[in-house]
Amino acid sequence: MDISPYKAQMQKAVDYLENEFQSLQIGRASTSLVENISVEASYGSMKIPQIAHITILDPQTLKIEPWDKKETKNIEKAIYDAELWLAPQNEWEYVMIKIPALTQDRRTDITKKIKITWEDTKAQLRQTRQDGMKTTKKLLDDKEISQDQHKNNEANIDWLVKDYNTQIDNLVKLKSDEIMTV
Repeated sequence: MDISPYKAQMQKAVDYLENEFQSLQIGRASTSLVENISVEASYGSMKIPQIAHITILDPQTLKIEPWDKKETKNIEKAIYDAELWLAPQNEWEYVMIKIPALTQDRRTDITKKIKITWEDTKAQLRQTRQDGMKTTKKLLDDKEISQDQHKNNEANIDWLVKDYNTQIDNLVKLKSDEIMTV
């Protein structure tokens, strides 16, 4: 049995976790804070990078310049609606975002979000493991593989899950430590 499809699914879970971490507001300006925000523009729903240029002016400031200046109000509204604890300032031709310093309460909130994302990622890994185990069991029941091959497949899937769990735990620990460091 080829375990590469399960490995690809587990890598998607890790990629999801990393993507979620990039969008966390951790007291520094980053384009990834706003890249996934959908804006109801006059010509349909689009992500901010599709309708504007995002610039990091300094470690605490983002500047979003829409190509169509009429969209600044829609961008400002979308950022408010995203509940990222950001306060965009509409300067008519662009939107400025000053990234506030993190308070201890905000650090605790972010750490809770990290834990929720961690649990979601672990659930994705468990589901992938279950799928792999069902597949190898079905192959055994259909007499397509031997008992030894079945045991080998189960061991390979378990090893893969353990490896990805370790990766996820390390990522979460690093991000939590980064957030809680004052």
